[in-house]
Amino acid sequence: MKHVLSPLDFSTDELDRLMDLACDIEKNPQKYAKKCEGKQLATLFYEPSTRTRLSFESAMLSLGGSVLGFSSADSSSAAKGESVSDTIRVISCYADICAIRHPKEGAPLVASLRSGIPVINAGDGGHQHPTQTMTDLLSIRSLKGSICHMTVGLCGDLKFGRTVHSLIHALVRYPDIHFVLISPKELQIPDYIREDVLKARGIPFEEVTDLEDAMPKLDILYMTRVQKERFFNEEEYIRMKDCYILDVEKMKLAKQDMLVLHPLPRVNEISVEVDEDPRAAYFKQARYGKYIRMALILTLLELA
Repeated sequence: MKHVLSPLDFSTDELDRLMDLACDIEKNPQKYAKKCEGKQLATLFYEPSTRTRLSFESAMLSLGGSVLGFSSADSSSAAKGESVSDTIRVISCYADICAIRHPKEGAPLVASLRSGIPVINAGDGGHQHPTQTMTDLLSIRSLKGSICHMTVGLCGDLKFGRTVHSLIHALVRYPDIHFVLISPKELQIPDYIREDVLKARGIPFEEVTDLEDAMPKLDILYMTRVQKERFFNEEEYIRMKDCYILDVEKMKLAKQDMLVLHPLPRVNEISVEVDEDPRAAYFKQARYGKYIRMALILTLLELA
């Protein structure tokens, strides 16, 4: 039984096969419409979510399966003090596979140690978000043709952004990736990623504070919101939240084939006028999220 707690739980060859399957699902949805008939997905979401929870549910329903679960800790027995370990042992009696989102780093790992079914980490605190990373990789491969030989700009909240942390972990395994890390000093990437992931592997990167200066060199711009829920101090959040706003004028500085990605939700870090730019790929990215989660469910249930 395989769990997915980190994007590194799959080799690059396994990820390629997963993405190949996702592409086939996109092209031939009817071929997969009954693959999960009789199977149940549990979605255990201790934190709010729109895209991740609904794309998991849509993925399972599109495969012919069914869904059960909860969308907030308040509507589960966690409100009564039940542990993640006990919850997953109970859910293992009802479902065939589980996606869990939790505000505490490591909660999905704890669940996997007690689970009788495959566990998918759907985001744990500021730590990892592997299925978003798989979505990002599929988006890049589908829209750029490959995942290599490119300069990737990561902009915004690089300190608390679990999507950023997961994506860096995944991209360093591909050839000729250069990172431009764009953030205020207070929201720079954590030391362990700088030292243990980038420097330790000899990955070229630069840390800058100016988005305009970075724009002309980027092949991918990955925007993120400043996450209010990760701040302990509201004044700090208010001071940081409008650090970077991507607008039409800044897009004029970019390459004609640059892609703008964003894990969503956005607040105001991308102006709505940018949505009309053909390089704005974040809504396509959301669609790819459904296909990669369909492929992941099939793979973990050994139904592919």
